[in-house]
Amino acid sequence: MSDQDTAIAQAGRLVGELFPQSLGAVLGGSVAQGRSTPTSDLDIGVLLPDSAESGREVIRHEGRLVELFLNSVGDVPKFFEWDRARRRATVVFVYAQGMTLTDPYGHVAHTRRLAEEIIAMGPPPLTAAQWRQGRYVLTCYLDDLVDTSPARRHEQLVISDHVLREAAELVTAHHGAWTGIGKWLPRRLKIANPDLGKALLDGHQAVAERADPAPLTAAAKELLALIGGPLREGYSHRWQTDEAKRT
Repeated sequence: MSDQDTAIAQAGRLVGELFPQSLGAVLGGSVAQGRSTPTSDLDIGVLLPDSAESGREVIRHEGRLVELFLNSVGDVPKFFEWDRARRRATVVFVYAQGMTLTDPYGHVAHTRRLAEEIIAMGPPPLTAAQWRQGRYVLTCYLDDLVDTSPARRHEQLVISDHVLREAAELVTAHHGAWTGIGKWLPRRLKIANPDLGKALLDGHQAVAERADPAPLTAAAKELLALIGGPLREGYSHRWQTDEAKRT
């Protein structure tokens, strides 16, 4: 039995044992895409009756780490709207690209169709204010990267991480593409713009391996030129009361 078949069987047992009241379930992530290893975790979406609470849980089942995405059926449309607004659509992708484990009443099929529609729709565009903030933040990080001596390696490495992350958000937004975090950041970045995405990732690698910020700096400047240029003086932002309390 292949790693994928083993994982699928285990996911089915988990749903049957822990969620006998479920209205359906899907298996997403690397297992559903055929890229799993014996140690890959399981990403499982479970649809529950409306009386159940929605949430996210991480457990270990039969020795394997499992991430559970629990949603009551009535909560799905509103939750998917929230997930889309984050521009990552983590759970939406679990349903859109996962495989059905069980669907006794057709709820999973309906939820998967909704998820596919949202994926096709794409993430919401950034507002004008968000674009200005993104340009300003990337410009600041880029200035810091240029000004930081390779002798201050810890600072240089952290700044390069911020440059890459902010750049990835802006590249994907520029192309109306989904963004991501962790291992999904480079994947989504290269999908949005293969050439610029690779330049940013290679530039980040050059900082990590050679303490050389030049390639990442050049790629980030290329991005800024696409979205209106660097932004320094002239940028303004008004604090909201709740926001100020968190700062």
